[in-house]
Amino acid sequence: MPLALETIRLVKRFGGLLAANDVSLAVEHGEIRGLIGPNGAGKTTLVNLVTGVHPPDMGDVKLGGQSLRGCAMHEIARLGLVRSFQVTRLFGNMTVSENLMTSFFARRNRATGDGTKQIGNMLELTRLGPLADTQAKKLSGGQRALLQMACGFMVPGSCYVLDEPFAGINPVIKDAIIDMIVDVNRRHGATFLVVSHEMAIVRRLCRQVTVMMEGRVAAQGTLDEVARLPEVIAGYLGKALE
Repeated sequence: MPLALETIRLVKRFGGLLAANDVSLAVEHGEIRGLIGPNGAGKTTLVNLVTGVHPPDMGDVKLGGQSLRGCAMHEIARLGLVRSFQVTRLFGNMTVSENLMTSFFARRNRATGDGTKQIGNMLELTRLGPLADTQAKKLSGGQRALLQMACGFMVPGSCYVLDEPFAGINPVIKDAIIDMIVDVNRRHGATFLVVSHEMAIVRRLCRQVTVMMEGRVAAQGTLDEVARLPEVIAGYLGKALE
């Protein structure tokens, strides 16, 4: 069986900066993989290469064995690769329910029904039910991050790439996002690539992590395994785990 998500020797330069240097990554079906590393390590660049924001200078990305090289972002999304962004992007004048409804009808296969059941389930899972008729622009930053994540999960995908989903939000919202990830993973067998600096959450969610440093893959394995490597300790984890 082909891998859920695979990058093959990706290279990307921005002027004189080598942002991705021979990056190879293999994620199994149903896996929740952590992607960690210091700021400037190339994590977001890798996410952008995987999801079609930037084309690679060399190498390839495969989703379920199918090459994504040359595919536009919307084509990649239709194939089942869904991503989140660090900055929330919602319809501010629309309510929480209306934002979820918009995502429901944006599904790559024509949705059946009016989405009421799916939206109700998501409101319950996210604990946003009491705010269902509130405009998105009136939510707190954490609530907006939670709603954006919920909108992403309204679009069925085989693989979700989440870029810093836990950054700058309170522990209650973090727990709700973790619950969503676990729920989608268990019920649908979806694969996840999660970029995060939150080591406690990475340990909780991810059996395997990939460490990026200076645009390259520095280590792969369990968090405990990579935490014992001198290069990773010196360059990142020693500080992150303090």
